[in-house]
Amino acid sequence: MSQRIQYLGRQNPEITLGQKIWQLNWGMIVLICLIASIGFAMLYSAANGSFDPWASRQAIRFGVGFVVMLIVALIDIRIWFRFSYIFYFGALLLLVGVEVMGSIGMGAQRWIDLKFIQLQPSELMKISIVFALARYFHGVSQEDIGRITFLFVPLVMVLAPSVLVLRQPDLGTTGMLVMASGAVFFCAGVRLWKFAVVLAAGLAAIPIGWQFLHSYQKNRVLIFLNPEQDPLGTGYHIHQSKIAFGSGGVFGKGFLQGSQSHLNFLPEKQTDFIFTMLAEELGMVGGLVLLGLYILLMIYGLAISLRSRNQFGRLLAIGLTFNLFLYVFINIAMIMGLVPVVGVPLPLISYGGTVMLTVMMGLGIVMSVWLHRDIKISRHGVYEE
Repeated sequence: MSQRIQYLGRQNPEITLGQKIWQLNWGMIVLICLIASIGFAMLYSAANGSFDPWASRQAIRFGVGFVVMLIVALIDIRIWFRFSYIFYFGALLLLVGVEVMGSIGMGAQRWIDLKFIQLQPSELMKISIVFALARYFHGVSQEDIGRITFLFVPLVMVLAPSVLVLRQPDLGTTGMLVMASGAVFFCAGVRLWKFAVVLAAGLAAIPIGWQFLHSYQKNRVLIFLNPEQDPLGTGYHIHQSKIAFGSGGVFGKGFLQGSQSHLNFLPEKQTDFIFTMLAEELGMVGGLVLLGLYILLMIYGLAISLRSRNQFGRLLAIGLTFNLFLYVFINIAMIMGLVPVVGVPLPLISYGGTVMLTVMMGLGIVMSVWLHRDIKISRHGVYEE
């Protein structure tokens, strides 16, 4: 009897709130704070040595996000499991709400004005889609995953929000939704040949999809293919970004000394192009330090995914970690001219409320997977004996 009690104790670990706080992944928390601190410094520099209007607000948002992250981390993973589909459909309804009553900014209809914050539902969907797919693929057999009909439902779950986000229009977020979902599909065991079929179909559909792109989206692609085509017009952003990025050299021009950013040649320096400003002021060394911190944070996420004893937690951690990777990779590749300019911010660095909250929530969920890594969950969200 005593052996069975010990066995169930390992399978069904119930720990107190104090124990959960003690067992939080403090290494991740330190990395998050370090990255955010670099963001505050760069926003301070972007305002020419002033905390207003960006650094002070970003610090407040980070403080709120930090509390949210801790609360999210402490919530039992079985609760996240049970509410996964509710989160997904709630985010989907918000995307529909954007279509009906969304506010327009910078030529796009992506936000819902809640007075105290401009809510961007597409950012919330980046987390919600991972939740829904992790729940769907949890506990299924390889035989189920091997059936084409079994993949119909998750494909619809991905396509529905992707179409709504594409209509806003937001090509960058649409790409992130599809790629993060693809990572969950892959880790769930979907065969590579099926990805090849989807990729081939996507490539074949490019001529058709091109007709539905807005003119400025087409221009971004054309400028990407030929950066010198319009350096003073459509290509101005990326042209100035490359100048600033290269002028930083190895050690940079010095904090607050970036000429391209402080003379206002560099557009959107507080949001999408903030890494360019960092590279100009702190050089290649500063950029590599920040990239190193991101890589360490992602390694933590991957390790947590591998450590989880339940499929839901594994897929959740890997999907959200890959989502963080996409933020970082697309933003930096964009400002270097390796991909078209699509408006993806740099997590914890770029100025923005919804993105900060979304990233902090995602990191909190990864930490929740860590805290509840030894829990085994049945297909219905209860402990397995």
